[in-house]
Amino acid sequence: MVAKELINAIKGGAYDGALKAVYVTDEAVELQKPRYISAIEDFAELFGYDREISIMSAPGRTEVCGNHTDHNNGKVLAAAINLDAIAIVSKNSEGIIRVKSKGHRMNVVYLDDLEPKAEHYGDSTSLVKGVAAGIKNLGYKVEGFDAFTTSDVMGGSGLSSSAAFEVLLGSVLSFLYNDGAISAVDIAKVAQYSENVFFGKPCGLLDQMASSVGTFVTIDFKSVSEPVIKKVAYDFSASGYSLCIVDTGGNHSDLTDDYAAVRGEMEAVAKAMGKSVLREIEYEDFFKAIPELTKKVNDRAILRAIHFYNENKRVENAVQSLESGDFEAFKEIILDSGFSSYMLNQNVYTPKNPTEQKISLALAISAELLKGKGAWRVHGGGFAGTVQAFVPNDMLDTYKKTIESVFGEGTCHVLIIRPVGGCQIL
Repeated sequence: MVAKELINAIKGGAYDGALKAVYVTDEAVELQKPRYISAIEDFAELFGYDREISIMSAPGRTEVCGNHTDHNNGKVLAAAINLDAIAIVSKNSEGIIRVKSKGHRMNVVYLDDLEPKAEHYGDSTSLVKGVAAGIKNLGYKVEGFDAFTTSDVMGGSGLSSSAAFEVLLGSVLSFLYNDGAISAVDIAKVAQYSENVFFGKPCGLLDQMASSVGTFVTIDFKSVSEPVIKKVAYDFSASGYSLCIVDTGGNHSDLTDDYAAVRGEMEAVAKAMGKSVLREIEYEDFFKAIPELTKKVNDRAILRAIHFYNENKRVENAVQSLESGDFEAFKEIILDSGFSSYMLNQNVYTPKNPTEQKISLALAISAELLKGKGAWRVHGGGFAGTVQAFVPNDMLDTYKKTIESVFGEGTCHVLIIRPVGGCQIL
């Protein structure tokens, strides 16, 4: 279907069912329609009104529990959210991928040159190239396409805008050229490969997996090549709580070395015990080795290792609480997770700038408002960005008004858990 036909079909409600399967509510569908129409028009202006169009989507994600565990083969609990990246795409026969993201320059990748280059680390074009290379390495078909993308996953928010973009590209190649045959797990692995090898960021697999798989999902990364993925049966809408993500300001652009240090220090502990990652070592053996470890690694590395082991257990308990419908127990686990991230993992503010502690301030305000009623914790990678809060519905207006009086209007995002991951919508 070409641009004008598709726009008329969306306006006429022909795709309401397809949109609702992704965005959950009728209200959300109506909010999405102008966004989709605008993106189609932008694509057509760039690439032509006569092109046959497909539309793909990949969500941001919220990390519910399991802060900084995935990169050491740990356990996580995450959920896809209603904020997403979408792509208006059309095949081309030129052997070129062109991706124009709203507000950014055009990324152009030639498919006869899919080798990583260190001098291009940090360039978004490298992410496009890395996804194409990863899909090709798996033996799937990779050919050219033109795409216009737009995203409402806020950059630097801890909601994984980069993972949504990577999974979106993987979904495009899966549905455009491989009949949707590439599994969600493989797309997530390709997205991580792109970010690690082509973009130069040593991220774990959590963000990409949660975006690719969708809904509430718990992931055990004991085997990175074959992670155990389980969807969690829990209707959050019936809990009586709202999930809020508060954007405290700042961004993650200059914090790569802070993130790398968390992983590096955990792995330093493992290497001091003759292993590669902490998951290869039993907690009892690690704890007994602390006297010797103090002579081999820094103190913070040991604290971060303690966080890792206890956080894995919290993930197990959080999943059990949700599956049994015990939301009160779940809240206590989230509070424990937040305390551990603050005190042991130490990713609530960057040591580069210790006087700027917006996340700490948001956590303190949340504690004052929600103590004995809700739960709150640092969200995502930390050091800057966002906090997560589970707020009783009857307190939502008060919480939102109070937190936004400090961090600004529109900084408290009330989210919906999305039932699907990376997908073709139209």
